[in-house]
Amino acid sequence: MSTQADFSAALFDPQLPCPDGLFSANGADPASRFAVYRNNVQSSLINALADSYPVVSQLVGDEFFRAMAQLYVQKFAPTSPLINDYGSDFASFIEHFAPAASVPYLTDVARLERLRVRAYHAADANAVEPARIAAAISEPEALAELHIDLHPSTFTLNSAYAVVALWAAHQADTPPQNLEPYHPQSALVLRNGLEVEVFAVDVGTTTFIHSLQNSRPLGQAVADALNVVPAFDLSQCLALLIGHNAITHLQHDKVSP
Repeated sequence: MSTQADFSAALFDPQLPCPDGLFSANGADPASRFAVYRNNVQSSLINALADSYPVVSQLVGDEFFRAMAQLYVQKFAPTSPLINDYGSDFASFIEHFAPAASVPYLTDVARLERLRVRAYHAADANAVEPARIAAAISEPEALAELHIDLHPSTFTLNSAYAVVALWAAHQADTPPQNLEPYHPQSALVLRNGLEVEVFAVDVGTTTFIHSLQNSRPLGQAVADALNVVPAFDLSQCLALLIGHNAITHLQHDKVSP
């Protein structure tokens, strides 16, 4: 009788024979039945990747995507019972997949799509009321030490390519004209209610958000952003976060929701 490890290995490696000890209740050949089961398992995982990475699939075409995904599936078995977790490192696989080298922005598009999946499944959190935020930022003497917590679905990505424009181009029936993918672009991903939203932002904004997520107070986060982008606009950044319900907690000596 084969072990569970033997069964799992054969399930993902088509070069391995049918595990020993299997039998079919209706007398059918166990090897042929196992081959069907193996094909169904791999097909379901390929379909899961296609669901998580639809723009990646559109950029390279369905045939190329499924061939690439099949190689990934055969190398990386699921490690979680949650199907939405599968393919979390697919972007890293693409980055080292030589046949995809002619589409250099494919890796970052995959990273953006994975952030959208993570944002969709992130924990819920209530947004701070805008009036409370206004009260907190109206006190200059305490502003520098204000700590801001962001919604768990908030993620950022800095790319050497126009990753947001590339993603957005595949959300409309008619792609925009004159799309230039070889320009750096940063992305902000967050879930507003049940809708995952994607915004093109500057590196100052992603730096500011990253600083807040690392528990730095507002003053330090602003300094970090200005160090990267001297023209960083705090008001514009805060308006974006407030307008999309991304601020979930404020804390300093005088204001706390």
